[in-house]
Amino acid sequence: MKHLKLKQLLFFIAISFAISSCNSTRTALFDQYSYEKTIKLKVETDQLISKATTPYSANQEEIEKLFLNLEKLVEYEKNKPNNEITFEMLKMLNDKDKNLLAGFFKHWETKGVASKSFLQESKKQILEAFDLLLQYEIKKDKQSKEALLDLINLNTPTYGQR
Repeated sequence: MKHLKLKQLLFFIAISFAISSCNSTRTALFDQYSYEKTIKLKVETDQLISKATTPYSANQEEIEKLFLNLEKLVEYEKNKPNNEITFEMLKMLNDKDKNLLAGFFKHWETKGVASKSFLQESKKQILEAFDLLLQYEIKKDKQSKEALLDLINLNTPTYGQR
């Protein structure tokens, strides 16, 4: 009888440990909708950035449409459980004070046109950010999570730098 109680206790401890460890590493599951919308945003972004040597005003309608679609995805991702990393990355892309998507378009709008060298370097960084986001959505593994977190942390000012 004593042996049976010990087995039950060990079983209970093992189950408790398994449940608690699962809860501490929760990540939202793969979401086909998020993946497709992120790909669409990446492709549209690539096309629009390529036009940055032309006047911003000539592309304003397309740019506004791109940001409306980005805002829709931000809202969608915001309400998914265990999705903080994807949500933070999308917010960063949408932040005009960051050196990614919205920051690029803010620069383009301010300057009227962007230089070819600025366009090329910005495009590389922005599309890489989208690639990291897409890889994270597909894999949901430690490596893709860390790569995305590194990018988020690089673009997040520390206390006192705001």
